[in-house]
Amino acid sequence: MPDVDTAKPKSPSTVTRLAAMSALMAVALLPMAQPAVASPHEPPEAPTFSVDGGRYEESVSVRLNAAPGETIRYTTDGTIPTKASPTFAGKPIQITEDMNLTARAFKGSQPGAVSSEGYLIRNGEQPIARFMIMSDVHVGDYEGDRKRWASYFDTIKNVLGTPDAILSNGDMINDNWNGRGQDHKIVQRIFAENLERKGMGDTQVFMSYGNHDATLAELRAGYPKEWFPDSGGGYYRTEVNGVPMITVNTENYSTQQGAWLREQLTGITADPGYRDLPVIIQGHRPTPGTVMDGQQTSNPRLTQDLSAFPQAIYFSGHSHLNLNDPRSIHQKSFTAVNDSSSSYIEIDHGYQMLTAEGQLANRFETPTAQAVAVEVYPGRTVINRINFNADLHDIYTDGKWSANWQPPYLSDGTLAGEAWEVSTRGDSKKIVETFTYTDANRNTSGPTWPQGQPLEAVAGEDGNLTLRIHQAADDEMVHHYRIRVTREGSNDPVLDTKLANRFDVVPAPSVLDVPLPVKRDGSSFRAEVIAVDAQGNTSPATVRAIA
Repeated sequence: MPDVDTAKPKSPSTVTRLAAMSALMAVALLPMAQPAVASPHEPPEAPTFSVDGGRYEESVSVRLNAAPGETIRYTTDGTIPTKASPTFAGKPIQITEDMNLTARAFKGSQPGAVSSEGYLIRNGEQPIARFMIMSDVHVGDYEGDRKRWASYFDTIKNVLGTPDAILSNGDMINDNWNGRGQDHKIVQRIFAENLERKGMGDTQVFMSYGNHDATLAELRAGYPKEWFPDSGGGYYRTEVNGVPMITVNTENYSTQQGAWLREQLTGITADPGYRDLPVIIQGHRPTPGTVMDGQQTSNPRLTQDLSAFPQAIYFSGHSHLNLNDPRSIHQKSFTAVNDSSSSYIEIDHGYQMLTAEGQLANRFETPTAQAVAVEVYPGRTVINRINFNADLHDIYTDGKWSANWQPPYLSDGTLAGEAWEVSTRGDSKKIVETFTYTDANRNTSGPTWPQGQPLEAVAGEDGNLTLRIHQAADDEMVHHYRIRVTREGSNDPVLDTKLANRFDVVPAPSVLDVPLPVKRDGSSFRAEVIAVDAQGNTSPATVRAIA
């Protein structure tokens, strides 16, 4: 349960920063098809929550608070509250299952800043072991990184209490063959300070070796021996509360290492003392034929070596690919999980994205930071997808690339999707039979459009025509939109693109305003939009004449 000294500040100072969410966020609350009317008053501050987000042993009752005369509206589906959302009228909101609760205050019709909390409800069930597994820390500047990581450790405390182990799965630093191996001491300092500050003296730390970690010798020199207890090859075995844990070296997956791994797994799975338990394995790079990234996978022999052991749950990072996507977990002969990145995330390449300022840009990176909170119970393992920071920011500031947005965050501790549950009960055959995140079970239902007309034309701030898309719905997530806009009577497009949905932010925008490179001068255009989910399933095309 969250401790009182680390309650998240929902301060007025965050309102100014969040005002930059304008084009993508605030537009959801404006009267449809009408320009915004400037208000002589300051927008409302973000509501406060009577109960911080985090992990709770039973359901919780949450009250929302705002200034007198303001109306609070809220959602529980991860979207931005609009004027049509439920009103908080004083009766506590009962949180009985995992969810994100988002609130926004209105002063008349004027919307304010948005705030979200993520809740994990466990109904008194206690895990055998709790792991926080993160990847791609990419720390290199103590003063520039320490506040961000203080916030991240606050989130770890909230979602897991005192974890039994923290796994940092490679790329702790930013060495690009440029002699930055000493930066491991910065990571060690930041981690050690926060472990002490949060009362995690009994929490074990285990690290793997990544491609940006300089040399193995420099990694070893940067940390206590117990954080990286290898015997020379960058791989090792340990145990957390009786749960076997293995770290592999994916930067040099040798024949010798493969033989060692198979030997360890054979012994573990034959030992009745480990029956019904997973084998937690961390390695920096994903393996071929598993999680969604097909460009940066490596070590096909690792896939082969794990394939005889369905008890194995293999966690990998490296690609920075987001946790929101259902393709971040995969089961065939073992379970593979993408543990994302705690510095910045990526989406698939080949899409455009709306920036925080509402402009179209060729983007595949965002400053969202994520990790997985893993709870091991007898016979099953629950993998919670956690945002350290999913506020709406751009990866560029004043033309310079940067993922180092500073706290406070209004989305820290929110959920990046429903928890994944992996059964490890019974023998190997039984475990494989319970696999649900398989290619054969991938979702085949396409997105659906809301009732009414999901497309309309609005005026952009520059006088150009803007296409407003009211978000489609999907049982997993809408991944992107295929957009084609042509002049009436012509097949020549003024815009023909695939637009990535902003599923990487919490709360998610309810509308997307797509700027078109034409003035709104009364000319007519034909807009056709298709919504596509992460599995490639499509909605029916929606078409509308706009002007």
